[in-house]
Amino acid sequence: MKRTFLYTLIIMIFYSCQSQTQENSTAVGLDGWLEGSSEEKFEEIAHQLGGFSRTMVEVSYRYSELYWAGMDENWDYADHQVEHIIEAMEDGLKRRPVRAESAVDFMENTIPQIESVVLKKDKEEFIIGFRALTSACNACHAKEGESYIMIQEPQDRLSPVRW
Repeated sequence: MKRTFLYTLIIMIFYSCQSQTQENSTAVGLDGWLEGSSEEKFEEIAHQLGGFSRTMVEVSYRYSELYWAGMDENWDYADHQVEHIIEAMEDGLKRRPVRAESAVDFMENTIPQIESVVLKKDKEEFIIGFRALTSACNACHAKEGESYIMIQEPQDRLSPVRW
């Protein structure tokens, strides 16, 4: 009796473990585009989020919007852009922690400086602070061996947002 119970228990545990380790390969997402095991789905999502280049696309957009917000003296919108630059950088650094060392000065010094400038609501100080931000962007690119990516003040307004 004890032996039968023990064998039954072992078989139940074995099948339980088997069913837990087998991955659900049900397709999910709109029209079932996300397929495969849970691990494969996570890998695909990570791929879709992209690396640091996607971060730089968002930061570039926010950088440009920050510039025009300052030129328009739309300080709430400028503050909004700084917040989103921080969020984009933090998310990007989570995905690519290898970039973190180069970003330390930018995140710990440059960002607080531009935040402070925006809070002063002074266009002349903003221009000086924004130029410092631009220099810091280029310095960070150089630290990453990508000094060929030179950032400059936006020349053309691409966004429809106006003050």
